[in-house]
Amino acid sequence: QVQLVESGGGLVQPGGSLRLSCAASGFTFSSYAMSWYRQAPGKERELVAQIGAAGGSANYADSVKGRFTISSDNAKKTVFLQMNSLKAEDTAVYYCHARRAVLGSLVRYWGQGTQVTVSS
Repeated sequence: QVQLVESGGGLVQPGGSLRLSCAASGFTFSSYAMSWYRQAPGKERELVAQIGAAGGSANYADSVKGRFTISSDNAKKTVFLQMNSLKAEDTAVYYCHARRAVLGSLVRYWGQGTQVTVSS
């Protein structure tokens, strides 16, 4: 059974930090590219950060470059998102995502999401 379980969300003041975690199970973690997406109320889900399979190269949305860092621990099958200098516009539900191309098809898994609220 595939599971992606996010944790670490919560309420934080502007300028603060949070670290999100996503624990994976039920699939070969090291073979999947891992990402964090977010969705704010009334907006489409957007890609925040992604990291290649087995901790490969990382990419970020322009809006979070220099503030967020994605990392992964293959031994723990966990991906992290360190979020610093948080802004009100970072408020959203954050989703963990796993992706792999298999025989020409894209296999994708989603977590249930964790709420991040940035407010004073």
